Amino acid sequence: MTIAKTNRLRHEPSPYLQQHAHQPVEWYPWGTEALERARREDKPIFLSIGYSTCHWCHVMAHESFENPEIAALMNQHFINIKVDREERPDLDETYMNAVHLLAGRGGWPMSIFLTPDLKPYYAGTYFPPEDRAGLPGFRRLLLILSQTYREKRLFLAHFTQKIADRLQILAETPGEPQEPTWSDIKNAAAQLLKDFDNQHGGLGGAPKFPRALELNFLLHYYHCQGEVEVWEVVEKSLAAMAQGGIYDQVGGGFHRYTVDAAWEVPHFEKMLYDNALLVPLYLALYQLTDSTLGSRIAKETLDFTLRELTAPQGGFYAAWDADSEGQEGKFYVWSKAEVEAALGPKDAPLALTALGVTAGGNFEGKNVLTRRLCDAELASRFSLSEEEVQHQLTQAIARLYQVREDRRRPHRDEKVITSWNGLMITAMALGAQVLGNRRYYEAAAQAARFILAALFRDDRLHRSWAAGQISGPGFLEDYAFFANACLDLYETDADPEWLGVARRLAGLLEDLFLDPKDGAFFYVAKGQETPLVRSKNIYDQAIPSGNSMAARVCLRLYRFTGEDHFLARVRAILRRFQTQARENPYGFGHLWTVAALFLTPPLDLTLVGNPVNPELKAMLATCHRLFLPARRLVVKNPADCRLLEKLAPPVQVYAPMGEAAAYICHAFTCQPSITAAEELAAQLQKFQQRP
Repeated sequence: MTIAKTNRLRHEPSPYLQQHAHQPVEWYPWGTEALERARREDKPIFLSIGYSTCHWCHVMAHESFENPEIAALMNQHFINIKVDREERPDLDETYMNAVHLLAGRGGWPMSIFLTPDLKPYYAGTYFPPEDRAGLPGFRRLLLILSQTYREKRLFLAHFTQKIADRLQILAETPGEPQEPTWSDIKNAAAQLLKDFDNQHGGLGGAPKFPRALELNFLLHYYHCQGEVEVWEVVEKSLAAMAQGGIYDQVGGGFHRYTVDAAWEVPHFEKMLYDNALLVPLYLALYQLTDSTLGSRIAKETLDFTLRELTAPQGGFYAAWDADSEGQEGKFYVWSKAEVEAALGPKDAPLALTALGVTAGGNFEGKNVLTRRLCDAELASRFSLSEEEVQHQLTQAIARLYQVREDRRRPHRDEKVITSWNGLMITAMALGAQVLGNRRYYEAAAQAARFILAALFRDDRLHRSWAAGQISGPGFLEDYAFFANACLDLYETDADPEWLGVARRLAGLLEDLFLDPKDGAFFYVAKGQETPLVRSKNIYDQAIPSGNSMAARVCLRLYRFTGEDHFLARVRAILRRFQTQARENPYGFGHLWTVAALFLTPPLDLTLVGNPVNPELKAMLATCHRLFLPARRLVVKNPADCRLLEKLAPPVQVYAPMGEAAAYICHAFTCQPSITAAEELAAQLQKFQQRP
């Protein structure tokens, strides 16, 4: 039995692995050294997968991995491997499927016991150190599973092969190719609407997740079909989240989910991807209704990202933890007395009422702040004008923010993940377009340049960067999400270099990930190590699947280039997974969005003129201000268009018309050129579905 004072994780850049580097467990990172030792010594593997902002990962680490006696058992009987799920999503996906097969449910921390040939024979999530609440104690489990491995080899060989076979079936995603139809899309929307919480907004019950991908699909479905009840679902859900505790009313940005159905008490971690995916929804709310709530929430969320999740080098960090000082949510919650002390007797009453603060609180005796009352109701209660309410609340929240800054902040995972950065670059670019704020564009462009400089080496993307080091090769989602972000940057600043990067990444998608048998993409590049199976990553979960985003990128590139092979890729992916998508719209929210865009008549907008010309700028702002999800936007500068015409040959036919001209082609029919921004706005309004 050995007790490690420090272990091999101390050399790893991952913040999550660093959290475990000084535990008495003899941890290894996933790699040749650990796997070869397991085979050489004929020892089973304990594989622990988690992430740095996971609350129950912290609990299990403190209770078991920091316990010298339990660590000694782990070191004696197992080869112990720790994996950051955000660095190795392929391992996470494969073994999470195994957890579901073996335990019936999944989550993190993920705890899997493997034979030396990497086949799982027991799995679960959190285990307490001793038997508790129906869960087996980790100490007892280690002894039982070690004994099982030594004494039941023939049984384990048969059992683990059955699990491996099931994992292979899951990876192959059986199903006959089917063409997507509007009937399918309508049925998918109808299934989602059945889960609408009419009382609290959102889809489903507690625990309550934002479901950004499903809401985005419903938004696109509404835009195409104009069904008012669908819009009401989206609008009510967005308003309820913005007013609830899932939204940080003081600092901006969304927490991961709420433990209740009313959006009140969150699990307090903040993930980059959640915020990136929610921003476009609030921007759309503003575009479609001029809602100040939509613009405010989008702005505050982007500002939170700029302030709290932006690396000095330019990328966006991964997450903020839920815990500080060993307590979940301590950084965010308030007692009534704390609010009164921060604001004083004059300003506290309005803030206490507006933010839902009570003496008893709503979370362990304290208050998660909410903002349920509208300004008009507050104005009536306090005999103020709505403008006075807004002014006083803005000042009060600013003061609470200043007071909160003196608290000990939660851990921040300072890892820059390529795919998640792609999502936030898109959010920042759209924020710059819709809100007209150049800071968001500059942040998006700086992050993209950082990815290209630090993580795109030897014509390959890498997965993540932390503390000056890059991790292993990128996965399908890294290429697809970043390519999509580059297209959004092009539609923001009209620099054709971004279009060139997107085309190059799409080429690498085909070179590295394509399965020529069915036209879909593998998750792991050819020649890249991954255990047991090479899956295709088809399910849209908290973020889009690699395949659904690849389909979206190819659809957009087809619209820019007119090259039929891009359209063939989109059709192949939609056909390949249509059977599964029909069965479970929750697992394919983004794929359904792509299907809707695929079946929607295209809207091609081409502006011709010098980008610095005031009229052209006004035209571009008009295109950006409206919610036109089927839009393809090109700006052609006649004085410098050689690269653009090479990358997007269809724009060659568009000629100057005065100082600025706009060309609209809709449903394969082109209209006469337009030379005034006001006329362009009038024409484009016809293509926007307004509530």
